[in-house]
Amino acid sequence: MHTETTNVLPPNGKPKWLKVKLPIGQKYTELRGLVDKYKLNTICTSGSCPNMGECWGEGTATFMILGNICTRSCGFCGVKTGRPETVDWDEPEKVARSIKIMRIKHAVITSVDRDDLKDMGSIIWLETVEAIRRMNPETTLETLIPDFQGIHRHIDRIVEANAEVVSHNMETVRRLTREVRIQAKYDRSLEVLRYLKEKGIRRTKSGIMLGLGETEAEVIETMQDLRNANVDIVTLGQYLQPTKKHLPVKEFITPEQFEKYERIGKEMGFRHVESGALVRSSYHAEKHIL
Repeated sequence: MHTETTNVLPPNGKPKWLKVKLPIGQKYTELRGLVDKYKLNTICTSGSCPNMGECWGEGTATFMILGNICTRSCGFCGVKTGRPETVDWDEPEKVARSIKIMRIKHAVITSVDRDDLKDMGSIIWLETVEAIRRMNPETTLETLIPDFQGIHRHIDRIVEANAEVVSHNMETVRRLTREVRIQAKYDRSLEVLRYLKEKGIRRTKSGIMLGLGETEAEVIETMQDLRNANVDIVTLGQYLQPTKKHLPVKEFITPEQFEKYERIGKEMGFRHVESGALVRSSYHAEKHIL
């Protein structure tokens, strides 16, 4: 177990620090109206992100490309798994247009895994970033990528796209990777992050979910592995079970423990550490380009 600063599952649901404030503010209301009017697709809305109001207030939003059906069936993820739809080659222009309509200052682009494609979706990734750059030259970007099975020629397209931040999530500690990420590999993810840095990406980033049964020592080990791979930014947040079919929450991590991880991360030398129960991969993403 963790230190005494963590909690086991409370008997009556989630702890008080996981309560979410309702989104408010003029910028949020404006963006919400545009999303509804033009039927725009963002992970913020479809994933019911707890930080949507705060992020939209800063002019940041996250978009998912390559459909909404993943070829992998990770135990933590609420995205549908199965046979994906045909690639929409107009998608890069659609995403770029959505960002323009919403007047997004900083966009995060992510995707499902597309192991069914020869290029694993990397061509659409490159074309999407190019379309956004062309239509929204003032918008900064983060690309939150899958592992592309570690194949360099696919990752090279992400390098060519050259977003301000390139992110790939470890999701969990080494011991739990096979259970949590099934078709992913801990060392392969580290190698993807290391390769991105070696190829000249200025800022790399990764995220870890907590509450799946990991120990404090394992979390610290994973953070150190990321620093050894020259990762600049790390996010740590509470895992929440999407449905009863997904992996259960083993424990709720206290705010004090998240603060401890933040201190440790800063001492390790990360440029940015976002650590808190409601932190998600894109939380404060607009600040990570600084």
